[in-house]
Order: sequence, then structure tokens, then C-alpha cells
Amino acid sequence: MMTLKDILYKVTLNAVAGNTNVPVNNIVFDSRKISKGDVFVAIVGTQVDGHDYIDKAISLGCIAVVSEKLPKNLKQDVTYVEVENTSTALAIMASNFYEVPSENLKLVGVTGTNGKTTIATLLYQLFKKAGYKVGLLSTVRIMVDNTEYKATHTTPDSLTINSYLKKMNHAGVEYCFMEVSSHGIHQKRTEGLRFEGGIFTNLSHDHLDYHNSFAEYRDVKKAFFDGLPKQAFSLVNIDDKNGLVMMQNTQARKFTYALKSFADYKAQILENQFGGLLLKINENEVWTRLVGNFNAYNVLAIYATAELLGLEKVEVLRLISDLESVSGRFQYLISEEKITAIVDYAHTPDALKNVLETINSIRTKNEELITVVGCGGDRDKTKRPKMGHIASALSTKVIFTSDNPRSENPDTIINEIEAGVEPQNFKKTISITDRKQAIKAACQMAKTNDIILIAGKGHETYQEIKGERFDFDDFMIVQEFLKQLQK
Repeated sequence: MMTLKDILYKVTLNAVAGNTNVPVNNIVFDSRKISKGDVFVAIVGTQVDGHDYIDKAISLGCIAVVSEKLPKNLKQDVTYVEVENTSTALAIMASNFYEVPSENLKLVGVTGTNGKTTIATLLYQLFKKAGYKVGLLSTVRIMVDNTEYKATHTTPDSLTINSYLKKMNHAGVEYCFMEVSSHGIHQKRTEGLRFEGGIFTNLSHDHLDYHNSFAEYRDVKKAFFDGLPKQAFSLVNIDDKNGLVMMQNTQARKFTYALKSFADYKAQILENQFGGLLLKINENEVWTRLVGNFNAYNVLAIYATAELLGLEKVEVLRLISDLESVSGRFQYLISEEKITAIVDYAHTPDALKNVLETINSIRTKNEELITVVGCGGDRDKTKRPKMGHIASALSTKVIFTSDNPRSENPDTIINEIEAGVEPQNFKKTISITDRKQAIKAACQMAKTNDIILIAGKGHETYQEIKGERFDFDDFMIVQEFLKQLQK
């Protein structure tokens, strides 16, 4: 069994009271989950402060407390450790507790506003097809080679990350691809992990309910690249002006990718249709089933990463042509009536604009583009009018509806989205609060060759209303309504 001294290796300590040579059962940061012999780490969260629960943790049998300030009354049989930042300490302790699992595989982190899930998931797919044992830590799912686990956060807590990485070690996994969110970086969940490389996709308006400003959001992303080791690679999209900012202070080897700028990895779109994309990547042509400009960037990032990790160029191109789209990311079906329905996770202004521009670049303009969209409750409100503006400007008809209203009134959210609609686009829009009815109305409006976009929820199979989750799957629902129209 590990001792407290073992798991505090590389943690910067301000003060210690008591014996660190005590065996540790587990590391816990939720006082309700304490068992006898555990170490309690007091985390300062957005809602609660773990320091308020130190006495409770001790009463439940914890043998050590790690905190940012020592309590006034120290119990004799408990070891107290004071650190500067308990979130950082927790991440390093978690890595030590699970025997530094990130050092036994090649871990690549993907960060940015849009494209994280697609890139991480497609890299997982590509390396599996190349014959490797692979891990995936994403918003949609967690994979330990062929075993799937349910994902709950974009970047899980540091104990969960390291426990999955340890499982990957046991399964003989060689490569792991991981989404790295701004929340995860800010809350130090990736500290103590050894990354082989980092990918930056793009930066646009999101999570300003959590970060105080766009500059703070950008700098948190940059911190991930600042922490990469010398032997790692940093791969950034320099068509995004923030790409070069990411690499300013990194020690890692620097590589760039772009469609519009001069870069190490350059792509050109030769054909763009609902069936897929024909791309020219560094003088080589490749066909992919993925659709749209934004996916051209994703494919380019995948190609560059696979090459940087040592795969053969020709092999990578062959594998890219075999990749399948990710659930809820430009996932489409064509009904017997020749109505195309597309379900996409686009929940930021930039992502919605990308998807609508992609559809408009493919369609002939003789058909209607009907968009069903909402915004999540208890999240960044400033993006709501922007979503309304983009949806109404780039579609022929729009139905504003609920997304995950959470604790907010869905009608209030819809009003805030509608505020962004310009007068010339008013007549294009209607509002139907019930999302299922909104999707049904879009299907009833659509005629042969029309296109329906259902945006915002993508892969999610639930709707969250007033603290409760109800089963809700955009793709299944639109499929069902389009079938009913055929009868």
C-alpha cells in the first residue's frame, strides 16, 4: 500500500503537521465519500469550499488532510499538509497514486472551442484501424481499447483521468487521445500528466459564463501549451489568430496547420458535397466521408497528428478515407421523400455559422434550409442573440425552441435568442417552446429536397429541465417524424 509520502512526491508543500509515513487507502475530495484510511483534499469549488468539510472528513475516518490553510485545531492522529493550490496538489497526487500512468502511453490533448470531440474520436478510430490499442477520453464516451465507459464531463476530475489511464496501462494501450477543456485546465485537472502532444483547433465565443473574459478564456487554453514538455509537439491552427498565441511560450516542438495560411500542414478543398470532401493535403489527394469546411480542418489536424506520432503518410491517407463521422456531428439522413435532416452539436455562434455555411455551400438554393435551434439555460447568455442572428441570416426558415433549459424559463431564453434577429429576417422565424413539437413542425414544413438542421444538442440523448433529465434524442426523433410523413 502507498504511503502519504509516496503520493506527495513532486507536490510543493508549505507546511506539514504529523507523520507522512502513513499508509493511504484512497484519495478523496468529496467528504461524503470518505472511508477509513483515506486522504481528504479540500478543494475550493465554484459552489462549495472543501475546507468547510474537514471536520466531517476526519469524523468519517480520514487519516490525512491536504488544504490551502491549516485548521486552527489540529487532531493528534491526523496528518495535515498545507499547499498553495489543492487542485494542483490533487492532480499530482492522483498521478502518483495510480503510478504515473500517463508516462506509459503516448497521450495527446486536444483543446479549442470547436472540433475537440471530432478530432479526438477520429484519431481513436484511425489508430484502432492502424492496429494499435488505443484510449479515448471525450465528451461523448471514454474508451479503454475496446471497452466503453460513460462520459460525464469534457475533462473528468484528475482522479478519474488517472484511474482510466491506469486501466489503459493494464490493457496495453499505446496511444490515448483526450479532450482538454478550458474548465479542466483552469481547475488543474491535467497537472501531473505527461503529454506527447497538444492540438489547438480554434477559439470562439463560449464558456464566458465561467471565464470572466475572452482574454482569460484564451490564456487558460494557452496555459496547456505552456506546460508541454520539450520532447512533445504542439500543433496549432494558424488560420485562427489565436493559434500563434498558444505557441508563444511553449517548450514543445512547434507545428502549424491551415487551409488559408502558409503552414507545415496545408489543405485545399477540391470538392465539398453531402457525400463527403475531396481534399488535397500537402500535395496528396484524399477523399473523406466527413462534410464541410470545419471538417477539412479536423481531417488536416488528424493527418498532421498521425504523421507526428510516426505513422506512414500513405497509410494515414488510406485510413482517413475509411473514417466515419462522429455521433451528433453533422450526422445526417435522407428520407424517402428526399428530405435531408442533419443533427449537429453546434451550440456556439461560431459552430452554428460553420454548419450553416457548409450546408449553404453544398445546396443549390432551390430548396429550403429549415433550422431548429435553441440555447442552454444557466450558461453564457451573451451568445443567445448571436445565435438568433446567425440562424435567421443563414437559413430560409428558423424555429427557435428549447435546448436544455435547466433551471431557466425556456420562453425567456427564446426571447433572448430572438433579440438578435434583424428586422428583414423576422418573417423567417417562429418559436415553438417544446423541442419535440419544433422538430415535428420542421418535418411538416419540409418538401422534397429541403434540408432540416437540428442544432445544439447533437450526441446528447437527454433534455434537462428543472433539475430533471428526460430521454431525448434529436436524431431518433427527426427520423421517426420523417418516417411518419412517408405513410
